[in-house]
Amino acid sequence: MSVPDMNQVKEYLLSLQDSICQGLEQEDGEGKFREDAWQREGGGGGRSRVMSEGKVFEQAGVGFSHVFGANMPASATAHRPELAGRTYNAMGVSLVIHPRNPYVPTSHANVRFFIAEKPGAEPIWWFGGGFDLTPYYAFEEDVIHWHQTAREACVPFGDNVYARYKHWCDEYFFLKHRNETRGVGGLFFDDLNEWGFDKSFAFMRSVGDHYLKAYRPIVAKRKETPYGERERDFQLYRRGRYVEFNLVFDRGTLFGLQTGGRTESILMSLPPLVKWRYNWHPEPGSAEADLYDNYLKPRDWL
Repeated sequence: MSVPDMNQVKEYLLSLQDSICQGLEQEDGEGKFREDAWQREGGGGGRSRVMSEGKVFEQAGVGFSHVFGANMPASATAHRPELAGRTYNAMGVSLVIHPRNPYVPTSHANVRFFIAEKPGAEPIWWFGGGFDLTPYYAFEEDVIHWHQTAREACVPFGDNVYARYKHWCDEYFFLKHRNETRGVGGLFFDDLNEWGFDKSFAFMRSVGDHYLKAYRPIVAKRKETPYGERERDFQLYRRGRYVEFNLVFDRGTLFGLQTGGRTESILMSLPPLVKWRYNWHPEPGSAEADLYDNYLKPRDWL
């Protein structure tokens, strides 16, 4: 198995953050990312970039972090008990994009690398990540394009890779207390090391490099769609589901908070405006009901 090269991974992740921010600024046309560089008291740091009140993106956060330490957090050792007693390095790029127009979906992407070591033992390492799409008013052609691009990212790595990680995404981004998916899915993978370092790293790069290819055409197609108060109100209500998932289930949020990460950077995934209502249901046959009836459940989009 090839030897992990943390410097190579870090160099790629920093360049990925740059390219995604540049692409989103181009798509917005007016908004610019503001960067905050930060240091973590326990070891490491990162750079958080946030666009607020852009023309297209109401809030977009694209963060890079590299943290390390001597003690694993509970969120990691519960998932992998063999990590206890090891030092660790964790690095990644994570982003969440909240558009202003309700016809443009929210999107999320993340790619990450983790390695845990102790003297006299082989290092334990893996890659993880993926991307997923959360529409409010969904268009089947957009969802098909999203999944076609996700499959293109996977094709060089095996015939069943897309199907495996698409299914994992449907399972992971599921709100158990609502009995619905967070959106229309995409890819999710974790604990990837069985291919060896070089191939596993190549797959992570493929996923990272396909994110803008999947998302920008959808934004470009929908960002000028007229909308009114009804659509905006529904968007804010559905954003509440996003908040619920990130605060209740998301592993990355839990890992960041338990390792003493920078709270502002961890929670920059949350939308700037959101609504909740008691026991609300869409009117049968409405455009809002279409989301529930046809999109918030696992489907074979290809």
